[in-house]
Amino acid sequence: MKTLLPPGWPRPKGYSNGIVAEGQQIFVAGVIGWDTDEVIVSDDFAAQFRKVLENTLSILAEAGAGPEHIVRMTGYVTSRDEYIRSLRDVGAIWKDVMGRNYPVMAFVEVSSLMEKRAKVEIETTAVI
Repeated sequence: MKTLLPPGWPRPKGYSNGIVAEGQQIFVAGVIGWDTDEVIVSDDFAAQFRKVLENTLSILAEAGAGPEHIVRMTGYVTSRDEYIRSLRDVGAIWKDVMGRNYPVMAFVEVSSLMEKRAKVEIETTAVI
């Protein structure tokens, strides 16, 4: 896997501009912050974000993949403002759960998610 950074561009904070990868592709459906009983773990954005990442890594582990194999994540949040207010916690959670792996990412504000209490949902693509 190779990170793409055009000459003279500043290093993005918390994500990559582009990645080139070869290998077996893994596609993970939208994951939310619920437990194995399908109960949302908290109404706190950061707590849900942590659980989304942990759930994603559990799914990837079934294919022998880890955070270092993630090449793309697309996140949907129900409140841009809440996401921005939580950025400090989100950054700390990212480093704790994902390490120093920074895939290509996009986050989009949506009016709601299918699970009423969910505040964040993330789709993931990984390559082994």
